[in-house]
Amino acid sequence: MKPRHKRIALIVGGLTALGLAAAFVLNALDSNLAFFVTPSEIAAGKAPQGKTFRVGGMVKEGSLTRDNLTVSFVITDTARDVKVIYTGILPDLFKEGKGAVAQGRMNPDGTFTATEVLAKHDENYMPPEAGHAIEQAQKAQKTLRQ
Repeated sequence: MKPRHKRIALIVGGLTALGLAAAFVLNALDSNLAFFVTPSEIAAGKAPQGKTFRVGGMVKEGSLTRDNLTVSFVITDTARDVKVIYTGILPDLFKEGKGAVAQGRMNPDGTFTATEVLAKHDENYMPPEAGHAIEQAQKAQKTLRQ
């Protein structure tokens, strides 16, 4: 084989290996990606269907119920609510009236089955996405009232 053909074969082989590596990385990234969605966006039908995503907002007062390790509560952005069902141990800082983010999937019946629940970490913390969503929902409610 001529040196020119060897170089071309080496370049083609390198590009193939690089393309395969990029495909594997993008596939892994896509399967671990979880978008943040608000209860209002879920009600508007903007939630990813059949995929894992995060829903966040405030835990509605009086909505927390426990049955052994299964917990259900409502997350709200003050405009819309989403019922969340979670089986497991909740974080110590998880409370009604405080910010929370749940990761999981929507069920056909409109409930959200969470695989992970995250709570705020101090008295003033709220996930930036949840804070922005609550502000937008409050602005929308004020606009509707006028």
